[in-house]
Amino acid sequence: MLDFSAAAHIRPFTLRAMLAGFMAVAAFGIITAPMAAQEAAAQEADDVLAKVGDREVTEADIAFASQEFAGQLRNIPPNQWRSILTDTVVDMEVMAAAARQAGIDKEPDFERQMDFLRMRALRNAYIVREVEDKVTEADVKAAYDKEFESYSGEEEVSARHILLETEEDAKAVIDELDAGKDFAELAKEKSTGPSGPNGGDLGYFTKGRMVPEFEEAAFAMEKGAHSAEPVKTQFGWHVIKVEDRRTQPAPELPAVEQRIRQDLVRAKYAEVLEKLKSETQIEITDPTLKADGEGTVEEAPEKSEN
Repeated sequence: MLDFSAAAHIRPFTLRAMLAGFMAVAAFGIITAPMAAQEAAAQEADDVLAKVGDREVTEADIAFASQEFAGQLRNIPPNQWRSILTDTVVDMEVMAAAARQAGIDKEPDFERQMDFLRMRALRNAYIVREVEDKVTEADVKAAYDKEFESYSGEEEVSARHILLETEEDAKAVIDELDAGKDFAELAKEKSTGPSGPNGGDLGYFTKGRMVPEFEEAAFAMEKGAHSAEPVKTQFGWHVIKVEDRRTQPAPELPAVEQRIRQDLVRAKYAEVLEKLKSETQIEITDPTLKADGEGTVEEAPEKSEN
């Protein structure tokens, strides 16, 4: 059973999308649902799974619960979600019925709490429809292009190395390279470092990634050159070959897409909120409170993963 007192609040969805996502995850352990699953979910929203007195527990109730308890569900195998969520909602209905019988639903404090929860739910639904859903893939791509159109990254080199135990061994390897031996083959044959089996390949790296002696030697070399003298570091003696030099390229869109989308959602949220407040008469009646809007408890929302 799930502890609803610790339930996490997550981004609201339309009922159709939420049901589709829940059905797909529960059935297949995946995150997104195909259109067929969405259509099936919409049709099954009112399917009754259990009865508690004269009240019914439906597919929609389970889908809402799957959102409310998203954090706890991550620790449970997906094939158990349906049963656990049904039990949880049944227990909630039992206690809710007891609360109604006790008259709690008519108490002023409870009614005020429900007013607040309804206000929050409406606010969240509005954010989804008028903020998050208004940020399109085209918007994200345009923001990416603008941010990285003149991107100039750090200088980086692609290098190989052969690590040896003694200076004499390193000098002997340099002699073989000068005689025309292939660097990668020599690395596989003689390097004592972990990159040896891969031909000594270290890939691209920027300054600050390697120990100072190695870095200084590598960045001082031309593309295609190998060490004229062994390079001593705390790991031993190195023979280095620089395969390439370049300016670090801009990140690919998928690597920064989520961050860009969140930035756009925050900006859209601020824009929408400012417009709505400008069109609404707002009066702070308590003289001890500031009326200049210098911050709120909630910040602009982040786009959640579906």
